[in-house]
Amino acid sequence: MPKKLTAIRKRLRNRNWIAYLCESLVASGTMPTWEAATYLTENLFGEKPNPRLLTPADPHEVTAQLLHRLYQPIVEAASREIRLPSASLLHIFTDISLTGNSAVLVVLFPGPNKPQHLLMLDAAKAWDLVFPDAESFNAWAEERYSQLVNALRSTMVKLEDDLLTAI
Repeated sequence: MPKKLTAIRKRLRNRNWIAYLCESLVASGTMPTWEAATYLTENLFGEKPNPRLLTPADPHEVTAQLLHRLYQPIVEAASREIRLPSASLLHIFTDISLTGNSAVLVVLFPGPNKPQHLLMLDAAKAWDLVFPDAESFNAWAEERYSQLVNALRSTMVKLEDDLLTAI
C-alpha cells in the first residue's frame, strides 16, 4: 500500500486550464458559458498571428483584455495554493505593445506600509499566444502557475522572517 501512495503523490497534476479559464469568465460575469468557450477557442487555437488582435478598432484594449483573461485565473489558482495574509492583494499589470512583447507583471501587495513584491514578469507577444492543441496550452498555463506558486512560497517565507525579526 505505501508504494501506491508514493506513486500518487509523485504524479503530476493534469489541470484542464481551458475549462478553468472558461469557468472563471462565467463565474465573474464577464461572459455566458457559450460565449466564453467560443472566445477561448477563437483566441487560443489556430494560426499565428491571432487575427482577432490585429484588426479591431481598439487593439490595445482587446489585447489587455485577453492577457488579463488568461493570467487572472492562473494568479487566482496560485493564490489559493499559498495562504496569503488577509490584508494582501495580488494585482496584474500589463504594458501592451502591438509590435513586440507585451509585459505582464504580477505584484504582491502584502499589506499597508509593506513593500510590494514582483512575483512574475512575463513577456508575451499576445498575437502569438496561439496554441496547436489544448495540451500545449495546458503546459503553458501550468508553467506560469508553477512560477507563481514558487514565487509566492519564497515571498511568504521572506515576509514571515521579516515579521519574526521585527518582534
